[in-house]
Amino acid sequence: MKVFIGVDPHKLSVTIEAVNDRETVLTAGRFSTNNAGYAAMLKHVAAWPERVWAVEGSNGAGRPLAQRLLADGEHVVDVPAKLAARARLFDTGHNRKTDAHDAHAVAVVAVRTGGLRVLSYGVELEALRMLADRREELTRQRVQTVNRLQRLLSELTPGKAKKDITALQAKGILASVRPRDLAGKTRRRLAAEQLTELVAVEKKIKALTKELKEMVIARGSTLMDLPGVGPIVAAKILADVGDVARFADRNRFASWTGTAPLDASSGEQVRHRLSRAGNRKMNHMLHIAAATQVRLDTPGRTYFRRKLAEGKTRMEAMRCLKRRISDAVYRQLSPTPEPQPTPPRTSRRTRRRPRLARAREGTAGRL
Repeated sequence: MKVFIGVDPHKLSVTIEAVNDRETVLTAGRFSTNNAGYAAMLKHVAAWPERVWAVEGSNGAGRPLAQRLLADGEHVVDVPAKLAARARLFDTGHNRKTDAHDAHAVAVVAVRTGGLRVLSYGVELEALRMLADRREELTRQRVQTVNRLQRLLSELTPGKAKKDITALQAKGILASVRPRDLAGKTRRRLAAEQLTELVAVEKKIKALTKELKEMVIARGSTLMDLPGVGPIVAAKILADVGDVARFADRNRFASWTGTAPLDASSGEQVRHRLSRAGNRKMNHMLHIAAATQVRLDTPGRTYFRRKLAEGKTRMEAMRCLKRRISDAVYRQLSPTPEPQPTPPRTSRRTRRRPRLARAREGTAGRL
């Protein structure tokens, strides 16, 4: 008997409910996320060897549990939070949101919905994701450090603040300032501390960038062959996409990246509007690639200018370019080329009609 186990994950606890293919509740329980609770949860469902774990939000709060289950050889699928909310809305209970109701809704979605994303355990992709996230954290830390350093330098040298300052430029400014009062000396000391932190953060960012580039190349990925796609963008795309085979075609992939416009036509008016759905991190990565292509002399820049000449605004032209880059990324990730639609075949009778019509016209001309 195939059993579907709905999982409502949290940081310190997890609530599960097991149902069969007829949505009959078999068991339920609440367990802690430590080693003892995890072992007790597996023992609780050991009676059903043919089981499928349905985890809500496997890219968020459910990621640690999903990765542990995958490492132990369990079959795990991802249930989007929107589908679980819809199932809970149309279920009895007046849409009450409790852990038990959430686990039941996730299990029901797993039973009723085909084609849910099957998760796979990849050690390299998981390491790639963690390193990419760490570099993003360091980048935010660098911005905060630069802002604090800018504030202190603007107080030390009024009217001489530089907009985009580097560590070397900040070092030169500090070397030229010799305050005599206590407040000025304290300000200069704090600026020197911020400068030291900035140098250390930039060193870590540079090392992580080099490591990410080596990992992307080691995987044999050709994403960096695309203009505007560097090691950081390529690493985040690989980590977020995972197995590209879960997308049926480039259109489904564009819908996931948020680059497919939504149809908003009405009557004789045909128009499309911007889509706010999809993975916003992936959309941001594609925006970085598009902005880089527009800035440099690339085919994307030519395409962008052609869209502007057709009467589109800069934002509309940028959206068109992002969709074009999304299709290119899908082709680079796909192991096999996407099949092209074959033109419909015409019947023999359809092919003979023009010849018969010409014969009749010739006969009518002779008459």
